[in-house]
Amino acid sequence: METSETPETPSAKDVSTEGEEKKEKELPSSSSRFSVKELEAHPELLNRQVWQLAWPAMVELILSTLFGMIDMIMVGRLEYGTQAIAAVGLTNQPTMLAMAVFQALNVGSTALVARFLGAQDIKDAKATVRQSLVLVTILGIAITVLGYIFAGPVVHFMRAEEDVYPLSVSYFQIVSLGWLFTTLSLNIGAILRGTGDTMTPMRYNLISNLLNVFGNYLLIYGKFGFPELGVAGAAWSTTICRGIAAIMALHAIFNKKCIVGVSIRDNYKIDRSLLERLINIGLPSAMEQFILRLGQVFFVRTVAGLGTVVYAAHQTAVNISNLTFTPGQAFGMAATTTVGQSLGAGHPELAEKAGHVARRMGMIIAISIAVLLFFFGYDIAMLYVDDAHVAADAARALKILAIMQHMQSTQFILAGALRGAGDTRWPLYSTTIGVWGIRVVLAHVFVNIVGMGLIGAWLAQLCDQTFRAVFIYIRYRSGAWKKVKV
Repeated sequence: METSETPETPSAKDVSTEGEEKKEKELPSSSSRFSVKELEAHPELLNRQVWQLAWPAMVELILSTLFGMIDMIMVGRLEYGTQAIAAVGLTNQPTMLAMAVFQALNVGSTALVARFLGAQDIKDAKATVRQSLVLVTILGIAITVLGYIFAGPVVHFMRAEEDVYPLSVSYFQIVSLGWLFTTLSLNIGAILRGTGDTMTPMRYNLISNLLNVFGNYLLIYGKFGFPELGVAGAAWSTTICRGIAAIMALHAIFNKKCIVGVSIRDNYKIDRSLLERLINIGLPSAMEQFILRLGQVFFVRTVAGLGTVVYAAHQTAVNISNLTFTPGQAFGMAATTTVGQSLGAGHPELAEKAGHVARRMGMIIAISIAVLLFFFGYDIAMLYVDDAHVAADAARALKILAIMQHMQSTQFILAGALRGAGDTRWPLYSTTIGVWGIRVVLAHVFVNIVGMGLIGAWLAQLCDQTFRAVFIYIRYRSGAWKKVKV
């Protein structure tokens, strides 16, 4: 090899360096997400791809959960803290049940957008976005009105005691006013994740949650001239900040820079063919979420029958447990996107490997959390309440939660991979059997018949999570999901 200045034969070392430099140039840039073709050519980059997709989602989920924990801590510091925690906790499961219907659109949108982009079909990907936005808006308005009107009967059904009932109804009515905002931001977040963009949802959710904490400070305690509203103040802060999140999400999806960005001038007429595809993928997930949340409602009713103090301990443990869901959910999202795009591009083996990579990475974090919960559960619980008895009960529940981390992470991540393939029926089957056939039944037996109290309820959850992890793992290993048509 010659240059214009040095007509010398290079040494062996120079030749080796030149080869390494050429090889480096052929590799895709590490500063961006990789295409399916790049991953197929360089499988060693799959770990990096999964991590790039997962970490913004994990940060978003962790911070959102932490801010939710801060909400509970702040209302728990009120003079009527135990009742305030119970009031907020009793409304959480009905709220999640109300959101279950939108899981259909969210899962269907993520899977279809990922498939279309994997096949380089931008037109149909944008059409999917438009269909989702129309339906979410219509259903979001309907569920907001229903939530406000039926707040009282819902709280009564949850077996709220007299000292908690008025607080719960007020909180539920105010929070339900923001359900339209919530459904919009969740749906747009699901769409963006289908494109591989997990950064944008992280940004707008982080901003809205930070504002929510500040709003809590102003409205719960009445600072800087704002009225002291207590539990209602927490509800108003949440609703207002969810509206802010929805505005930022809409700005993101109507941005021309977004790969599936839409315009207000586009055609938003219902496309029956595309709508059927969305429903076929998403309906099992909607049913799964509905069954899960409804099962949790009955599970919570069982625990609530133990009294306000025990339920406060349970709710404290539940809020801490929400944090443990985040690694599994984040890596599950990464698996959904990567599996969907890989199958759309015609690379099923890459899709399968992506699921295993996501599970392995999520497991490392899950085990770390398990150690923390097992040995420091009491100290964490004391952040919520000043009552040592409540904290001790919560800490015992957290030890069981630590044991179930391995199973919980597996079923979250591999179920996410199945959803990316459009194979949403098997997660539905596992949830139906696990929640209703195991958790609800065993909780009733352990709590009401055997008399094990709160520990019995959490042992029922452990049995449920173990079954679902094994069930989903067997389905994923079968490889049958690679042949699912969407």
